[in-house]
Parts: sequence; structure tokens; C-alpha cells
Amino acid sequence: MTSNLKISRIALALSIAATIAACTITPPPSALETPKPAAALNSATLDQYKVRVAQQIFDRNPSLVLKGTPQAMLRSLVVVAFTVDRSGRVIHSSVYRTNGDDEAEATALASLRHASPLPTPPARLLDGNGQLELFEDWLFNDNGRFQLRSVHSPQATTID
Repeated sequence: MTSNLKISRIALALSIAATIAACTITPPPSALETPKPAAALNSATLDQYKVRVAQQIFDRNPSLVLKGTPQAMLRSLVVVAFTVDRSGRVIHSSVYRTNGDDEAEATALASLRHASPLPTPPARLLDGNGQLELFEDWLFNDNGRFQLRSVHSPQATTID
């Protein structure tokens, strides 16, 4: 190999090395941040909305709301499924799960109806029909008063 060819190859190698060394790969800022998935954002928003709904149910039904600690062995747990339209109006409600306590079921459904219209739901939670389907648990003590799972106090741990 001639010395000129060696020098050319060395120069080329140095040039490539210098070019590579000058290059840096910097990911775009969005790749450095860890964005929350849409489901997590919607979940947080849904939880916040359910707290607002629970507060409205409490405000509109003060004589039915249990103040303090729910008893360890609840009288009843009533799960209500309900649908809210974009203005907060309850357009459908039904008992989803219960232990068969007709009075507690009627109280849960009546307290929901009495609280309607509920707060306006966030638009991003609405389905293609402009509605939001929710579930809420009514926790009943023996005295017939309730708390809602979204904002309930810790339950007693011993049966008195």
C-alpha cells in the first residue's frame, strides 16, 4: 500500500470518527417525560366526578346520611348503576347488586333521584351518546342511614 493511500484511509477514518463524535442523539422532550395514559387521566377525572356526585347526594339528603363511622357489620350494601346525560340529569338507574333489603334499595334509588340533576360530568368522560354510566355503593347502617363508597369514612373493625 502506498503511503498516500494509507494517509487517505487514515484521514477518512478520522473524518468519520470526528463526524460521529459531533453527532448527538437527543430524544424529543416528550420522550423524556412520562405522560400519563388517557385511561389514567380519565380514571382520576372519574373518581373526582364521583366525589362531586356523592357530595350532591349528601347535600340533597341530609337526614339519610350517616355521620361518623359505619358499623363493622353493615345492614346492607346496595350497588346502584345509573346513567347521567351531559347536563347531569339521571336518565336511568337500577339496583345492580344487593343483599335483598328492599327498604335500603328504595332509599338508595330515591336519594339518587332526589339529588338529580347531578353535577355536569366532564365532557371527556361522556360516551358517543353524550352519556356517562356509573356505579356507586350505598353502605347502610342498621339505623337506615348511609354513606357512599366514593367518600365513606373507614368502617368500624369490631362489632359492639
